[in-house]
Amino acid sequence: MQTDVRPESMERITTPELAQAFIDEQVAAIREQVGEGNVLLALSGGVDSSVCAALLIKAIGKQLVCVHVNHGLMRKGESEQVVEVFKNQLDANLVYIDATDRFLDLLEGVDDPEAKRHIIGEEFIKVFDEEAAKLEGIGFLGQGTIYPDILESKDGVKAHHNVGGLPEEMEFELVEPVKLLFKDEVRVVGRELCLPDSMVDRQPFPGPGLGVRCTGAITRDRLAALREADAIVREEIEAAGVDAWQYFAVVPDYRATGVRDGKRAYEWPCIIRVINSVDVMTATVPELDWSLLQRMCDRILAEVPGICRVCYELSPKPISTVEWE
Repeated sequence: MQTDVRPESMERITTPELAQAFIDEQVAAIREQVGEGNVLLALSGGVDSSVCAALLIKAIGKQLVCVHVNHGLMRKGESEQVVEVFKNQLDANLVYIDATDRFLDLLEGVDDPEAKRHIIGEEFIKVFDEEAAKLEGIGFLGQGTIYPDILESKDGVKAHHNVGGLPEEMEFELVEPVKLLFKDEVRVVGRELCLPDSMVDRQPFPGPGLGVRCTGAITRDRLAALREADAIVREEIEAAGVDAWQYFAVVPDYRATGVRDGKRAYEWPCIIRVINSVDVMTATVPELDWSLLQRMCDRILAEVPGICRVCYELSPKPISTVEWE
């Protein structure tokens, strides 16, 4: 599929049979596009990039080089999990790059959300350019772009790392096998590709990672607080068995007054964000048990240095978006 517009006649993928038909179609399209060339894939470990990788592996096998870039904006334990699943369990051709300092140095002092997204997106391409230079015959860049990415970028809601963040002088030709699918369809395709449930059901995570949840200019101490708070939110919600599409923490770039150990504390607030959605175009906010909210609050305040307030966000989409930036 070369168009960026989903045909009105395209049937919604809801069954294994429809998923298999889509897989067969994309395998043929990938082989036709790539030929004997090699593809470099940005593998975040999220649903979209994982399904994209599985399709590419099915189509071209070892012609695919998966690159996982740890930009320092990953969730707690994220990069370690990517290596474990893809390299150790799935035997993928995986290259791991720790570029934490490189990204955070570039983002220092940058507070505009779109500027942050573009910096992260462009730096990703530079990293891939450098990796491609070490390999022979890399002419394609695989990406897990999905249809909501295209729609939101087209409407000017926000630039996505895999749409608006690409520099015009990029030397790779794009391979985007799932770009006309909605998120629920990507999951159906992933199951048909026999990806692990833990991967297919993994909650969405934006390409810029915690960079759009550590709002404003990113600082390393606030980023560290966000990473720990986010881990607590995910751990408690999963332990409680809450059926939610996505749940995470946000730590904004302003402080609030608190009291810690009998002294004034001027620290950050933490916002807990939980939503339910099918295709990410709309989202609702579930009513959580008070005891769960209290546990998350108590743990964050006790375990995460620098946070003195915890709030629960009630805003649906629209009028808000899923991410704060």
